[in-house]
Amino acid sequence: MAKTKMTVGDFKKFKKEGKKFSFVTAYDYTTATIVDESDCNIILVGDSLGMIMLGYKGTESVTMDDMVHHIRPVVKGAPNTWIIGDMPFGSYITPGLAVANAVRLIKETNCDCVKLEGGIEMLPQIKAIAGVGINIMGHIGLTPQTASSLGGFKVQGGTPESAAKLIKDAIELEKAGCFSIVLECVPSSVGKAISEAVEIPILGIGAGSHVDCQVLVTQDLLGMYGDFKPKFVKQFAQVRQVMVEGLNEFHKETLDGSFPSPEFSFNKQVDIPKLY
Repeated sequence: MAKTKMTVGDFKKFKKEGKKFSFVTAYDYTTATIVDESDCNIILVGDSLGMIMLGYKGTESVTMDDMVHHIRPVVKGAPNTWIIGDMPFGSYITPGLAVANAVRLIKETNCDCVKLEGGIEMLPQIKAIAGVGINIMGHIGLTPQTASSLGGFKVQGGTPESAAKLIKDAIELEKAGCFSIVLECVPSSVGKAISEAVEIPILGIGAGSHVDCQVLVTQDLLGMYGDFKPKFVKQFAQVRQVMVEGLNEFHKETLDGSFPSPEFSFNKQVDIPKLY
Protein backbone atom coordinates (compact mmCIF):
# COMPACT_ATOMS: atom_id res chain seq x y z
CA MET A 1 0.00 0.00 0.00
CA ALA A 2 1.31 3.46 -0.91
CA LYS A 3 2.36 5.66 1.95
CA THR A 4 0.37 8.78 2.81
CA LYS A 5 2.00 12.04 1.80
CA MET A 6 2.75 14.45 4.63
CA THR A 7 1.00 17.81 4.79
CA VAL A 8 2.48 21.02 6.14
CA GLY A 9 0.34 20.53 9.24
CA ASP A 10 1.90 17.14 9.86
CA PHE A 11 5.30 18.67 10.52
CA LYS A 12 4.25 20.42 13.72
CA LYS A 13 1.83 17.60 14.59
CA PHE A 14 4.56 14.97 14.39
CA LYS A 15 6.81 17.06 16.63
CA LYS A 16 4.07 17.55 19.20
CA GLU A 17 3.42 13.80 19.23
CA GLY A 18 7.12 12.94 19.39
CA LYS A 19 6.89 11.10 16.07
CA LYS A 20 10.17 10.95 14.15
CA PHE A 21 10.36 11.14 10.37
CA SER A 22 13.01 10.83 7.65
CA PHE A 23 14.33 13.00 4.86
CA VAL A 24 16.58 12.10 1.91
CA THR A 25 17.62 13.60 -1.41
CA ALA A 26 16.77 12.90 -5.04
CA TYR A 27 17.72 14.72 -8.21
CA ASP A 28 16.12 12.59 -10.95
CA TYR A 29 12.94 10.69 -11.79
CA THR A 30 14.30 7.17 -11.23
CA THR A 31 15.68 7.90 -7.76
CA ALA A 32 12.46 9.70 -6.87
CA THR A 33 10.39 6.61 -7.75
CA ILE A 34 12.61 4.49 -5.50
CA VAL A 35 12.28 6.90 -2.57
CA ASP A 36 8.53 7.09 -3.16
CA GLU A 37 8.38 3.29 -2.91
CA SER A 38 10.27 3.45 0.41
CA ASP A 39 8.94 4.58 3.78
CA CYS A 40 10.96 7.83 3.75
CA ASN A 41 8.75 10.89 4.25
CA ILE A 42 10.56 13.76 2.53
CA ILE A 43 12.72 14.42 -0.52
CA LEU A 44 14.98 17.44 -0.85
CA VAL A 45 16.03 18.39 -4.35
CA GLY A 46 19.03 20.24 -3.02
CA ASP A 47 21.56 22.50 -4.66
CA SER A 48 23.98 19.73 -3.71
CA LEU A 49 23.00 18.46 -7.16
CA GLY A 50 25.80 20.73 -8.36
CA MET A 51 28.38 18.39 -6.87
CA ILE A 52 26.48 15.10 -7.07
CA MET A 53 24.90 15.38 -10.53
CA LEU A 54 26.83 18.11 -12.35
CA GLY A 55 30.38 17.58 -11.08
CA TYR A 56 30.88 21.07 -9.63
CA LYS A 57 33.26 21.60 -6.71
CA GLY A 58 30.57 23.39 -4.70
CA THR A 59 26.98 24.61 -4.79
CA GLU A 60 27.63 28.22 -5.75
CA SER A 61 27.40 27.64 -9.52
CA VAL A 62 23.94 26.05 -9.40
CA THR A 63 21.28 28.17 -11.12
CA MET A 64 17.52 28.49 -10.87
CA ASP A 65 17.27 26.78 -14.26
CA ASP A 66 19.24 23.84 -12.85
CA MET A 67 16.89 23.59 -9.88
CA VAL A 68 13.74 23.71 -12.01
CA HIS A 69 15.16 21.11 -14.39
CA HIS A 70 15.85 18.64 -11.56
CA ILE A 71 12.84 19.31 -9.32
CA ARG A 72 10.27 18.67 -12.08
CA PRO A 73 11.07 14.97 -12.63
CA VAL A 74 11.37 14.34 -8.90
CA VAL A 75 7.87 15.71 -8.33
CA LYS A 76 6.57 13.47 -11.12
CA GLY A 77 8.33 10.43 -9.71
CA ALA A 78 7.33 10.82 -6.06
CA PRO A 79 3.64 11.76 -5.76
CA ASN A 80 3.40 10.33 -2.23
CA THR A 81 6.43 12.13 -0.81
CA TRP A 82 6.79 15.74 0.41
CA ILE A 83 9.15 17.56 -1.98
CA ILE A 84 11.44 20.45 -1.00
CA GLY A 85 12.88 22.71 -3.68
CA ASP A 86 16.18 24.32 -2.70
CA MET A 87 16.79 27.98 -3.52
CA PRO A 88 20.30 28.26 -4.98
CA PHE A 89 23.03 30.72 -4.11
CA GLY A 90 22.19 34.26 -5.26
CA SER A 91 18.49 33.58 -5.78
CA TYR A 92 17.30 35.31 -2.60
CA ILE A 93 19.67 38.20 -1.93
CA THR A 94 16.73 40.63 -1.57
CA PRO A 95 13.15 40.03 -0.40
CA GLY A 96 11.78 40.84 -3.85
CA LEU A 97 14.14 38.47 -5.61
CA ALA A 98 13.43 35.81 -3.00
CA VAL A 99 9.68 36.00 -3.60
CA ALA A 100 10.06 35.99 -7.38
CA ASN A 101 12.27 32.90 -7.35
CA ALA A 102 10.22 31.08 -4.71
CA VAL A 103 7.10 31.67 -6.80
CA ARG A 104 8.94 30.41 -9.87
CA LEU A 105 9.97 27.17 -8.14
CA ILE A 106 6.43 26.48 -6.96
CA LYS A 107 4.74 27.41 -10.26
CA GLU A 108 7.17 25.64 -12.59
CA THR A 109 7.78 22.46 -10.56
CA ASN A 110 4.81 21.96 -8.18
CA CYS A 111 7.15 21.24 -5.27
CA ASP A 112 5.60 21.50 -1.81
CA CYS A 113 7.92 24.08 -0.26
CA VAL A 114 11.15 25.97 -0.75
CA LYS A 115 14.24 26.09 1.45
CA LEU A 116 16.83 28.80 1.93
CA GLU A 117 19.95 29.10 4.05
CA GLY A 118 20.73 31.64 6.75
CA GLY A 119 19.81 32.94 10.19
CA ILE A 120 18.38 36.26 11.36
CA GLU A 121 19.99 38.05 8.41
CA MET A 122 17.45 36.27 6.21
CA LEU A 123 14.34 37.30 8.17
CA PRO A 124 13.14 39.85 5.56
CA GLN A 125 13.34 37.23 2.80
CA ILE A 126 11.63 34.56 4.91
CA LYS A 127 8.82 36.92 5.92
CA ALA A 128 8.33 37.97 2.31
CA ILE A 129 8.10 34.38 1.04
CA ALA A 130 5.79 33.30 3.85
CA GLY A 131 3.74 36.43 3.22
CA VAL A 132 2.73 35.28 -0.25
CA GLY A 133 1.57 31.92 1.07
CA ILE A 134 4.56 29.73 0.18
CA ASN A 135 5.73 27.09 2.64
CA ILE A 136 9.26 28.10 3.66
CA MET A 137 11.88 25.91 5.36
CA GLY A 138 14.95 27.41 7.03
CA HIS A 139 18.51 26.07 7.15
CA ILE A 140 21.04 27.01 9.84
CA GLY A 141 24.27 25.66 11.29
CA LEU A 142 26.63 24.71 8.49
CA THR A 143 25.24 26.46 5.42
CA PRO A 144 27.07 25.07 2.36
CA GLN A 145 26.40 28.08 0.13
CA THR A 146 28.41 30.29 2.50
CA ALA A 147 30.69 27.66 4.04
CA SER A 148 33.83 29.62 3.18
CA SER A 149 32.71 32.47 5.44
CA LEU A 150 32.21 29.94 8.26
CA GLY A 151 35.75 28.59 7.99
CA GLY A 152 34.93 25.73 5.64
CA PHE A 153 32.89 22.57 6.02
CA LYS A 154 33.18 22.05 9.75
CA VAL A 155 31.01 21.70 12.85
CA GLN A 156 29.17 24.87 13.92
CA GLY A 157 27.87 25.90 17.35
CA GLY A 158 30.88 24.57 19.21
CA THR A 159 31.13 27.49 21.65
CA PRO A 160 28.51 28.87 24.07
CA GLU A 161 28.30 32.05 22.01
CA SER A 162 27.85 30.35 18.65
CA ALA A 163 25.37 27.87 20.11
CA ALA A 164 23.34 30.73 21.58
CA LYS A 165 23.30 32.45 18.19
CA LEU A 166 21.93 29.31 16.52
CA ILE A 167 19.19 29.03 19.14
CA LYS A 168 18.26 32.67 18.58
CA ASP A 169 18.30 32.11 14.81
CA ALA A 170 15.90 29.17 15.14
CA ILE A 171 13.51 31.11 17.36
CA GLU A 172 13.46 34.08 15.00
CA LEU A 173 13.04 31.89 11.91
CA GLU A 174 10.00 30.28 13.50
CA LYS A 175 8.52 33.70 14.27
CA ALA A 176 9.19 34.84 10.70
CA GLY A 177 7.13 32.00 9.24
CA CYS A 178 9.34 28.93 8.75
CA PHE A 179 7.35 25.71 9.26
CA SER A 180 10.55 23.71 9.88
CA ILE A 181 14.33 24.18 9.95
CA VAL A 182 17.24 22.11 8.66
CA LEU A 183 20.08 22.08 11.20
CA GLU A 184 23.43 20.93 9.82
CA CYS A 185 26.68 19.84 11.49
CA VAL A 186 26.31 20.87 15.13
CA PRO A 187 27.06 19.06 18.41
CA SER A 188 24.28 16.76 19.58
CA SER A 189 23.74 18.89 22.69
CA VAL A 190 23.17 21.95 20.51
CA GLY A 191 20.71 20.05 18.33
CA LYS A 192 18.79 19.06 21.45
CA ALA A 193 18.71 22.62 22.79
CA ILE A 194 17.50 24.07 19.50
CA SER A 195 14.81 21.42 19.10
CA GLU A 196 13.55 22.20 22.60
CA ALA A 197 13.57 25.96 21.95
CA VAL A 198 11.03 25.93 19.11
CA GLU A 199 7.66 24.36 18.34
CA ILE A 200 8.47 23.63 14.70
CA PRO A 201 10.47 20.50 13.83
CA ILE A 202 14.23 20.54 13.54
CA LEU A 203 15.50 18.39 10.68
CA GLY A 204 19.02 17.34 11.49
CA ILE A 205 21.92 16.35 9.27
CA GLY A 206 24.86 15.70 11.54
CA ALA A 207 22.94 17.25 14.44
CA GLY A 208 22.59 14.28 16.80
CA SER A 209 19.69 12.07 17.80
CA HIS A 210 17.58 14.59 19.73
CA VAL A 211 16.21 16.43 16.69
CA ASP A 212 12.83 15.64 15.16
CA CYS A 213 13.92 14.25 11.79
CA GLN A 214 17.08 12.70 10.36
CA VAL A 215 18.45 13.86 7.02
CA LEU A 216 21.02 12.19 4.77
CA VAL A 217 22.03 12.52 1.14
CA THR A 218 20.78 9.40 -0.63
CA GLN A 219 24.08 8.75 -2.40
CA ASP A 220 25.87 8.92 0.98
CA LEU A 221 23.58 6.57 2.88
CA LEU A 222 23.54 4.04 0.02
CA GLY A 223 27.34 3.93 -0.24
CA MET A 224 27.63 5.32 -3.75
CA TYR A 225 30.77 7.42 -3.17
CA GLY A 226 33.44 4.80 -2.58
CA ASP A 227 35.75 5.73 0.29
CA PHE A 228 34.39 9.25 0.90
CA LYS A 229 32.15 9.39 3.96
CA PRO A 230 31.44 12.35 6.28
CA LYS A 231 31.58 11.54 10.01
CA PHE A 232 27.81 11.81 10.43
CA VAL A 233 27.01 9.42 7.56
CA LYS A 234 26.09 5.80 8.18
CA GLN A 235 26.13 3.72 5.02
CA PHE A 236 23.01 1.55 5.10
CA ALA A 237 23.93 -0.22 1.85
CA GLN A 238 26.89 -0.59 -0.53
CA VAL A 239 25.20 0.22 -3.82
CA ARG A 240 28.36 1.42 -5.59
CA GLN A 241 29.98 -1.99 -5.20
CA VAL A 242 26.87 -3.76 -6.49
CA MET A 243 26.71 -1.44 -9.51
CA VAL A 244 30.38 -1.91 -10.40
CA GLU A 245 30.03 -5.68 -10.09
CA GLY A 246 26.98 -5.64 -12.37
CA LEU A 247 28.74 -3.51 -14.97
CA ASN A 248 31.81 -5.74 -14.90
CA GLU A 249 29.68 -8.86 -15.32
CA PHE A 250 27.94 -7.29 -18.34
CA HIS A 251 31.34 -6.44 -19.83
CA LYS A 252 32.67 -9.97 -19.20
CA GLU A 253 29.67 -11.71 -20.77
CA THR A 254 29.80 -9.38 -23.75
CA LEU A 255 33.44 -10.29 -24.37
CA ASP A 256 32.99 -14.04 -23.92
CA GLY A 257 29.78 -14.14 -25.98
CA SER A 258 27.54 -15.54 -23.25
CA PHE A 259 25.33 -12.44 -23.47
CA PRO A 260 22.89 -12.25 -25.05
CA SER A 261 21.86 -15.88 -24.66
CA PRO A 262 18.69 -17.21 -26.37
CA GLU A 263 16.76 -16.18 -23.26
CA PHE A 264 17.50 -12.54 -24.03
CA SER A 265 17.17 -12.74 -27.82
CA PHE A 266 14.28 -12.72 -30.31
CA ASN A 267 14.53 -16.27 -31.65
CA LYS A 268 12.04 -16.36 -34.53
CA GLN A 269 13.60 -17.88 -37.65
CA VAL A 270 13.17 -15.59 -40.63
CA ASP A 271 13.80 -16.55 -44.27
CA ILE A 272 16.13 -13.80 -45.33
CA PRO A 273 16.60 -13.21 -49.07
CA LYS A 274 20.18 -13.25 -50.22
CA LEU A 275 20.99 -9.65 -51.11
CA TYR A 276 24.76 -9.89 -51.10
